[in-house]
Amino acid sequence: MIYLDNAATTVLDGDVLAAMLPYLQSNYGNSQSQHAAGRAAAQGLISARDRVAAVFGCKAEEVYFLSGGTEAGNLAVKGVCSAHGKGHLIISAIEHPAVIESAKQMQNQGFEVTFIKPDSRGIIPPEEVEKAVRPDTVFCAVMAANNEIGTIQNVQKIGEICTRHGIFYYCDCVQSVGVVPFPVGVANAFAVSAHKFHGPKGVAAMYIKSGSKIQGIISGGRQERGLRGGTVNVASAVGLATALEKAVNGENNAKIASLRNTFVKRVLTEIEGTHLNGDPVERVPSNANISFDGCEGENVLFCLDLKGICVSTGSACSAGAVTPSHVIAATAGETYAKSAVRFTFGKYNTAEDVDLTVTALKEIISKIRK
Repeated sequence: MIYLDNAATTVLDGDVLAAMLPYLQSNYGNSQSQHAAGRAAAQGLISARDRVAAVFGCKAEEVYFLSGGTEAGNLAVKGVCSAHGKGHLIISAIEHPAVIESAKQMQNQGFEVTFIKPDSRGIIPPEEVEKAVRPDTVFCAVMAANNEIGTIQNVQKIGEICTRHGIFYYCDCVQSVGVVPFPVGVANAFAVSAHKFHGPKGVAAMYIKSGSKIQGIISGGRQERGLRGGTVNVASAVGLATALEKAVNGENNAKIASLRNTFVKRVLTEIEGTHLNGDPVERVPSNANISFDGCEGENVLFCLDLKGICVSTGSACSAGAVTPSHVIAATAGETYAKSAVRFTFGKYNTAEDVDLTVTALKEIISKIRK
């Protein structure tokens, strides 16, 4: 099998699994319990939080463990809205659905929302964020790197705009670990999800700046200093910390970018009617999102899958209906969105993977077009 869907999830690193095992087998206590087993688990959780804080460049009490990036996006939008009661939100039109759908829910509850459209490269212009600011703006969300087309945003400048106007800025950093510096100096909150960088699924770490106006959205317990009820998954928190420490050095970025660049060059030159979606330079090293003229992205995906090659499309299924990617529709139009396929490379991919995938694509695209 050739796995080119690393933006969706990554294989668990062996070192990460080894770090997690003690908290699944011997130190399995509830970190809230007051006995010896609980204290052993609590110590592991404290250590994991300290390690994440050291990587983020923040205080340990500003790090919260959640179930994933989706929960983080929901907490950011709904938590800030709950704390304010009313106001105006600024949301980039290419945010993760967790943020966009949360903003729409808040819109139904009386909040006003401005969705900022990207340019044709998939970049959110900071000046457009500035223009959207109103006296009652309480929240802004612009992600560090897009999950579909990989474009990198100017989060520093956008964060500075929000800071100047006293606006809570949330930056989704799920796809940018090891590529873009964490915006701890300009963001009120940002989040990472472990399974995107060879950690376990079902756990995220979220930075929330001390003193920020936000309320929890999950009730029922005083875990995570009262902001997020629910028993903390200590083993996964330890796994996240271990994976994060390995990921931030970016030592594999050059290799991954080289594979991606070779792949993109060959596809665009050897297959007619192909288009790279997103900025060709300002993008994470792993991502290659390509539209194929005269093809449905799902058909390309299914044909590649039959050849043992795993990729994803720029579309999502909702209520049994396939709809074009809102990201590519906003940047390149509906036609490109329907024909888009996302290839995302990782540290375990090889040059042979590139050769075999390009060869398979040439055959598949030719057959589909005929």
